[in-house]
Amino acid sequence: MRVYLYKEIVMDELKNLVVEHEGLKLSPYRCTAGKLTIGVGRNLDDCGISKDEAMIMLDNDLAEAERYLLPFDWFTSLDRVRQEVLIELCFNIGIGALLKFKRTIKALHDKDFEAAAEFMLDSLWAKQVGVHRSHNMADRMRSGKYAS
Repeated sequence: MRVYLYKEIVMDELKNLVVEHEGLKLSPYRCTAGKLTIGVGRNLDDCGISKDEAMIMLDNDLAEAERYLLPFDWFTSLDRVRQEVLIELCFNIGIGALLKFKRTIKALHDKDFEAAAEFMLDSLWAKQVGVHRSHNMADRMRSGKYAS
C-alpha cells in the first residue's frame, strides 16, 4: 500500500512539473511545432481526445447549460424531459441565443407545449440543425416523453 501512495505522490510531482514546463492553456492554441493544442500540451492534431474525455466534457457542458437555465421559472416549472430539451438547446446555441426564443418562452410560461414546439420548428435553429434533431426535440417538448 505504501508503494501505491508513493507512486501517487511521485505522479503528483510529475504532473506539477509537466504543467510548469508545458503551461496550462484552457483554449486551443498552436504550439511551437504548429500543432493545435489545448490544456497541458494535448496535441489535438495527432492525438485528439478519447471517448471518455469527450463524455466528461459533455457532462460538464450540459451541467453548465442547466446552471444557466435554473434561474428561470419557465424552466424550473417544467418536467424533466422538457427541461432536458432546453438544456440541449442551450448547449447547442448558448443561453444568449436561447433567450431570443421569445415566443417559445412565452408558450412555456403558458404551458402551451404544442405552441412551444411549433415555435422551435419555426426558427433558423431548426433549419440549421436539420429535420431529425429539430423534430426530435420538438416532439419531446410537445409530449414530455422520449420517443419509444
